[in-house]
Amino acid sequence: MTQIMDFLREFTFASVAARLFLAMAAGGAIGWGRSRRRKAAGLRTFMLVSTGAALAVILSVYEYEMLGTIWADAVAAVGMKFDASRFAAQAVGGIGFLAAGTIIKTSDQLVEGLTTATGLFAATCLGMAAGAGYLELVIPATAIIIFTLTVLHPAELEFRRRTRIISVFVTYEKGRDIAVIMQAVNDHGAQIIEVQTDKRGKKHTAVIGIRLAKEKTSHSQMLSTIATLPCVSSVEEMVP
Repeated sequence: MTQIMDFLREFTFASVAARLFLAMAAGGAIGWGRSRRRKAAGLRTFMLVSTGAALAVILSVYEYEMLGTIWADAVAAVGMKFDASRFAAQAVGGIGFLAAGTIIKTSDQLVEGLTTATGLFAATCLGMAAGAGYLELVIPATAIIIFTLTVLHPAELEFRRRTRIISVFVTYEKGRDIAVIMQAVNDHGAQIIEVQTDKRGKKHTAVIGIRLAKEKTSHSQMLSTIATLPCVSSVEEMVP
């Protein structure tokens, strides 16, 4: 294992290629699960992000080596100063533009894509670590990220299913119908935490925060109670 780590820290064609493949594999391992769930950024996106970040770090190392050897005379002549870390740091700043494109606000006021954006940032950092030949960091970090995105996903869904506080997005006919909806929620034994209303054309919408009763914690029952009201056109639970 020590020999492999020492090999990755060398600056040869073979070690550089190995770093790039390591970055690609780490990004692909993360992107595989995202691709299976048909997320905006999938297998190839994560692989390219990690590989690109590795390229930025390797290029920084290369320029640092060249400025200290072959280009040393030219550097001394012009008095140029170079900080190799700044070049690689641009990979972190650059991923912000790509990650921002995965974050969207849906019609029901729900923000989606935050997990994908943070996953791309993590893949960028993985690629930078692989580009630096830091195998001891890449392996455990990849395992932790995959565990967070894949293994903890069902656990998070189960936690949301059991929570007593929910938010629902309701579309209804007339402005005064919100009072009927709120009364139905109260009759179900639940408590209304907050209400945000809006009007879209002829339709009225509302985002309602609800605290369910201890003896009636079923989300589907609450949604059914609201959906059966004659004035309600549609209702759905807001799950980020």
